[in-house]
Amino acid sequence: MVQQMKALGIEGTAWNLSVGVVNENKVLSHISKPYQPNSGGIHPREASQHHADNIASVIDKAIKKAEIKPTEIDLISFSQGPGMGQCLRVVATAARTLSLSLDIPIVGVNHCIAHIEVGRWKTGCEDPVVLYVSGANSQVLGYRSNRYRVFGETLDIGIGNALDKFARKIDLNHPGGPKIEKLAEKGNKLIELPYIVKGMDFSFSGLITSAENQINKKPKQDISYSIQETAFAMLTEVTERALAHLSKNEILLCGGVANNKRLTNMLETMAENRDARLYKPKPEFLSDNGAMIAHTGLKMYKSGIKHTTNINIKPNYRPDTVEVRWR
Repeated sequence: MVQQMKALGIEGTAWNLSVGVVNENKVLSHISKPYQPNSGGIHPREASQHHADNIASVIDKAIKKAEIKPTEIDLISFSQGPGMGQCLRVVATAARTLSLSLDIPIVGVNHCIAHIEVGRWKTGCEDPVVLYVSGANSQVLGYRSNRYRVFGETLDIGIGNALDKFARKIDLNHPGGPKIEKLAEKGNKLIELPYIVKGMDFSFSGLITSAENQINKKPKQDISYSIQETAFAMLTEVTERALAHLSKNEILLCGGVANNKRLTNMLETMAENRDARLYKPKPEFLSDNGAMIAHTGLKMYKSGIKHTTNINIKPNYRPDTVEVRWR
């Protein structure tokens, strides 16, 4: 019987510190320790300090939960970017240390692509149009000629950060997206807000500014409802255009904001009207997680991609710059 490779992946691009251990067929463990700010949004210095204080214990717990010894790990992978530089440095330092101490290979993983790959793995979809929506990232992607090509993206802020920004204005702490979703469920009056789609790209900053101007004029529930209806319609429109352009029949929804039920519902309706199918992994694989980094690192390594411990972080790492050798 051939022994399967085991990879340990470390995720820490922003607020969630997570470590996962996988083999070629399944997730062996997945441990997260998110940073929770006392007020406001994510403070990079505080988040990186949180990661530095907790990373050793999270790694230890992930290895123990996987019921393996450190010497049984064959590969170390880590989120190389995009993300907050301070947080990425903590993760990279830990990954280099493990690689050197265990004398095993290291691979730096693009965080965005890891979301796509774990989604493909856990849902079984093969060649989807991808709507990737998280705090800082909002992109519509599709695979073509050994790259995940970006067919549309935000021109300013990601949808997750947009929702968090409005949440802070109405005194809701981080993460604000789920709290906005709950408020929106109680709203029923659509307030006209800027609907900004330019070609295949979209913009959220004007929408949020306009929504903030309504705070003392309209109920928070109706403003939250209107933000979701407007922003999610924009995302659905661009996803549908990409689906038509690429002649595909699969949609993969991934990233932390993919947990939103209303966004999922809009995409399901659109997919049904186009005889396509929407795929979405379980919540534990939607939010940032170490298992997606481990899984993608393993696919990269088996395809011949190898790095050294001199590897640098890439805070602005775009997914369309990565050569996808494993497909």
